[in-house]
Amino acid sequence: MGCCSGRCTLIFICTLQLVFALERQVFDFLGYQWAPILANFFHIIIVILGLFGTIQYRPRYIIVYTIWAALWVAWNVFIICFYLDVGGLSKDSDLLTFNISAHHSWWSEHGPGCVRREIQQAPGVHNTENHSYITVMGCLMDYQYIEVMHSSMQILVALLGFVYACYVVSAITEEEDSCLRK
Repeated sequence: MGCCSGRCTLIFICTLQLVFALERQVFDFLGYQWAPILANFFHIIIVILGLFGTIQYRPRYIIVYTIWAALWVAWNVFIICFYLDVGGLSKDSDLLTFNISAHHSWWSEHGPGCVRREIQQAPGVHNTENHSYITVMGCLMDYQYIEVMHSSMQILVALLGFVYACYVVSAITEEEDSCLRK
């Protein structure tokens, strides 16, 4: 298999997926989104496994990556439905934080063009936790659409990875079969 083949393309796609997953992981950590943090962590591990399998001509590793790519598409479809309030899901629920905290997407307060203002509590009210109310105004794009764009990009790259992984597995097994016939 030459370097300008599907194998090199799959290596590029896996590398691209790693970059996108690491970027997403950073913003999920900033927003304390625990379910996406765990999903991204597994995604990074499986993509590295797929990358290793592609470089080392290991079709079983690539098959694991292929199965994960399909699951990753399903996860990102769920995220899109979650942020667009489809099917009884609500972006205002604590589902992605496992109900551990009241945090939401980091983009909800730090999106492009957003002006964030903290309103302190009344002077007579003393609270040991010192919570303040936050208002966000002037956002160029609502945070749920930023999250949907992230997930859409993940779906696009995962689908490309799935197709090229299937091609590479078939090419590797075909090469192995032709070597065994000789």
